[in-house]
Amino acid sequence: LGRTLVGAGALGASCLAASTARDTVTVSATPRTETKAVLATASGMHDIGYYARCMFGGVLACGLTHTAVVSLDVAKCRAQAHSKAGNWPSGLVAGLSKLSSEEGFSGLTRGWLPTLIGYSAQGLFKFGLNEFFKDFYGGLIGEENLAEKWQRMVLWAAASGSAEVFADIALCPMEMTKVKMQVSLPGLGDPFPTTFGAALAAMSANKAETKFPFGSLVPLWGRQVPYTMIKFVGFYLTAEAVYDQILQRTGKTKDQIDQGTQLLITFACGYWAGIFCAIATQPMDNLVSMKGIAENKNKGWGQMASEMGTVNLFTKGLGTRVIMIGTLTGLQWWIYGAWKSMCGLGTS
Repeated sequence: LGRTLVGAGALGASCLAASTARDTVTVSATPRTETKAVLATASGMHDIGYYARCMFGGVLACGLTHTAVVSLDVAKCRAQAHSKAGNWPSGLVAGLSKLSSEEGFSGLTRGWLPTLIGYSAQGLFKFGLNEFFKDFYGGLIGEENLAEKWQRMVLWAAASGSAEVFADIALCPMEMTKVKMQVSLPGLGDPFPTTFGAALAAMSANKAETKFPFGSLVPLWGRQVPYTMIKFVGFYLTAEAVYDQILQRTGKTKDQIDQGTQLLITFACGYWAGIFCAIATQPMDNLVSMKGIAENKNKGWGQMASEMGTVNLFTKGLGTRVIMIGTLTGLQWWIYGAWKSMCGLGTS
C-alpha cells in the first residue's frame, strides 16, 4: 500500500511540470454533453498517467481534509460511544470544551496519524478507481445508452460504489486503530495507548479481541459504500443542474466560466451532497464508534443497535456529523477539482 501511495504521488506530481497539457477527453458545446464526457467517458480508457493523477488528487482530497477536522471526529466518536452512559457530553461545543480543558492539544489531535494514513489510502482508491470504473463501465454500456439522467445515475453509482469497496479495504486497519484511540477515555476502563505506534501494536497483539485488521470491514462497507454513492451521484446531479441553470440564465456553458467560479460551484455542490451522505449513513457510523469501547467488544452489531435504540441510532452525533461531513465533502471536491485543473484535466 505504501509503494502504491508513493507511486501515485510520483506519477501524479508529474502534472506540475506539464500543467498546460490537456487530456484527450472531448468537451462538447453544451454543458450536459460536457458533463457526460468528463464524468463518464464512453469512448475508451485513459492512460495510466491520468488515473495516477486522479489517485494523487484523491490522496490530497481525503487525507488532508479528514486530518484537518480530527478534533471534531474525536468529539463525535466519544459522544456516540459514551454520552448515553453520561461519561461524555452529547453536544459538539461541550465535547470540544471538555476535550481541550482536560486533555489539551494531544486530546484535540488524538488519532491524527492513522486518520492521515488511512484516509489518504482511501482517497487514492475512492477517486482514482472511480475514474477507472466510470471509463470501464461507460465503455461497456455505450455512450448511446447514457443520454438519460437515470442512466448516468446508475453509471455513477456503480462506479463509485465499486471503487469504495477497495477503498474501505485500504482504510479499515487505520480506521479501527483511530476509533479505538479516540473513544478511549482517560481514567475509564482499561487504558489504551494514545500514540500511533503503540496503538497499532496493541491492536495487532490483541487480534482475538480487536478483530484487527478487518473486523470492522463489513459495517465500514455498510457506512461508506452508500455514503460514497450518494456523495458522487449527488455531486454530479447537483453540478449538472447548476450548469444547466447557468446556461439557461446567462447562455454560458461550463467551459466559458472561469476556473475560480467553477471551483466555488464545485465546493457548494459537494457540501450539498455531503449533508445527505451524513444523514443516510449515520446509523452505521454510530455502530462503528460503539464497537470501539471495551464493554461492546463481544457484542454483535444487531445487539448494539437494539441497545442504542432507533432514535439514538439515527440521531446521536448527527448535528456534528452534518457539519463535519458537509464541510469535508465540499472541501474534498474542491481540492480534487483544483488538482485536476492544475493538471490540465478541467474541474470536476
